[in-house]
Amino acid sequence: MPSQRQLKSRVRSVKNTKQITKAMQMVAASKMRRAQDATKATAAYTATAREILANLAKQGATNNHPLFEAREVKKRILIVIASDKGLAGAYNGNVAKHYLRELIADDKAGVKTDTIAIGRKVTQFVTRLKDAKLIGAYEDLPDQLEGHELRAVLDTAYKLYESGDVDAVDMVYTEFLSSIKQLAKTERLLPAGQAGEPTDEAIKEAEFEPSTEEVLENVVYRLLGAQLFQAFLDARASEHSMRMLAMKNATDNATDLIDDLTLEINKARQAAITQELAEISGGSEAMK
Repeated sequence: MPSQRQLKSRVRSVKNTKQITKAMQMVAASKMRRAQDATKATAAYTATAREILANLAKQGATNNHPLFEAREVKKRILIVIASDKGLAGAYNGNVAKHYLRELIADDKAGVKTDTIAIGRKVTQFVTRLKDAKLIGAYEDLPDQLEGHELRAVLDTAYKLYESGDVDAVDMVYTEFLSSIKQLAKTERLLPAGQAGEPTDEAIKEAEFEPSTEEVLENVVYRLLGAQLFQAFLDARASEHSMRMLAMKNATDNATDLIDDLTLEINKARQAAITQELAEISGGSEAMK
């Protein structure tokens, strides 16, 4: 059984750890609120962008547009979004598992896969995989993006798809559903118009001026950028939510451990007192 000194040392150590996890929980909670506000602020715009692209994809005018051309997928790009830092519970692990499932499915189907990684953790994960091909890595992106920071990612995917070097571009990220529920998923970026269905009657009946072709040339890139931007915002909101929950659980566990150790200290102290009384009593009896 550990001595009282050892137990007290452990209590001090756990208390120090608890202070750290509590501080990280509060920081994550603050970042989570800002990230949630950001993703909610753009969600309606992105949903409408998906519907517009889906509506355009169903119109004959897009048949010859290179970004709407659906072809047999022999090679695709996966844009995988995770975090730069750890201590976020199962966040990075869930993204990695989902990404692996996509790689396995592509391998079985005979589809070649290139990867663009956003976040240090997923970059490290991809580089450790034997057969994964990393064509781009982006780290230390700020939470509050203005959009242009992702332009290099979109440009790479855009040019490779338009040139015919790849047949599809998909995003692997964590969709933010609520503070306690997030879902790792795959969403198609290219060919355009595959990620949603036009459900709004106003969008279905919309007429494009001066022509559908001219509208396509001017807005498709922006709408695709909105999809990628929303995926990044969802990923960051999910990351901070899972980190806050992980740090809260760590803080609660530290509290429980301190209580258990304190109980052990009290037991050890009581045992020492009992032993001392027994020795005194035994000595008194021996002197009679």
